[in-house]
Amino acid sequence: MSSLGSEMLRIGICDTTFARFDMGSAAIDELRKYGGGFKIIRTTVPGVKDLPVASKKLIEEEDCDIVMALGMPGPMQKDKMCAHEASTGLIRAQLMTNTHILEVFVHEDEEEDPNELKKLAENRAREHAQNLLKMMFNPKAMRKEAGMGMREGKEDAGPL
Repeated sequence: MSSLGSEMLRIGICDTTFARFDMGSAAIDELRKYGGGFKIIRTTVPGVKDLPVASKKLIEEEDCDIVMALGMPGPMQKDKMCAHEASTGLIRAQLMTNTHILEVFVHEDEEEDPNELKKLAENRAREHAQNLLKMMFNPKAMRKEAGMGMREGKEDAGPL
């Protein structure tokens, strides 16, 4: 892992052309607000089922220390099945590489209004980018949020 030595942290961003919003750019914009200490390597694939291998390649071939896999599965039952398969593939890629891959999916049927769907996609991408930064640079901040019912892209549910 390059980040904990003297080398710069390498963050992989993998997004899809199937998504109806450019979640990768929103995540990168949010990461850049942090100011630095990392290099971003981005790749774009057609759909969510392509994210696992692309994420694994970012880790193994581009030496990424962590990856965000961003996608927007459609509303059909087939899309939901593809999203599940992609999610399973991302979990496998994490286990095979011992590296975190943050799955950032926004399902098209989460919001009926296209403007609300766009807002959700942008907020979820940005909030997961913030999580990534906490995980890599400030794990104590992430630990303080344990059990707080945090929700990316929507209002937090809050603790019980």
